[in-house]
Amino acid sequence: MKSRLLPVKELSIGENYAMFKLLNQHFPNVTYNVFEQDLNNKNWILYLYEEDTHIIKGFSTILIYNTDFEGEKISVIYSGDTIVDPSAWSSSTLPRSWIAAVNQLSSIYSQGKVYWLLISGGYRTYRFLPIFWQTFYPHYDVKTPDNISRLIDFLARERFGDNYDSKTRVVRFSHPQVLSEKLNQIPLERLTDPHIHFFQQRNPGHINGDELVCLTEVCEANLTAAGRRMWFANLYVAPTP
Repeated sequence: MKSRLLPVKELSIGENYAMFKLLNQHFPNVTYNVFEQDLNNKNWILYLYEEDTHIIKGFSTILIYNTDFEGEKISVIYSGDTIVDPSAWSSSTLPRSWIAAVNQLSSIYSQGKVYWLLISGGYRTYRFLPIFWQTFYPHYDVKTPDNISRLIDFLARERFGDNYDSKTRVVRFSHPQVLSEKLNQIPLERLTDPHIHFFQQRNPGHINGDELVCLTEVCEANLTAAGRRMWFANLYVAPTP
């Protein structure tokens, strides 16, 4: 499995359609217009493909931008549509490439601390946080600090407006993306994992497309051992837009 990171504006028509087709297979209610709107609101795309066939097996849209919070300049990496075909679940290409991409893009855009703003509509996505990051929020056994709570609320209101519920820190879109039934259920045996159990408690509406807002600081010091192994992975990056 290979990966490619490039500016959204450099996507070919074929690549664009292949990604929509993959997304639609797993989110049956997603229309092309909704997909295209999300894509146009991002500035980078990371996708996975089979080296022999060049068939796209997964992708993640990325928006990286700068903002000011309580007098401090920060950079934000926001993940949009993300999907990996089940046939590629055994591959570590997406997390390895994503973390390497974040490392490289941060060096281009960073104007201070860098944060990953993640909305998680499934336990598989939320599980990336404890695997690769030491400190992240919300966390099952760590209270979210007040300053981080304010930052989460600020970024979520800025990004999602009235779709964001600050009491639950959940985003409910008017046209949510709902995983197919075979993918949106959490297997009972996975609930023994405290992180997955916590995700289900905090986002019980995930089966209806509700998204839990999560945040972690993106820096080498915050990486787990698994994250560090991927931080310096080699990744082809297309020219800066």
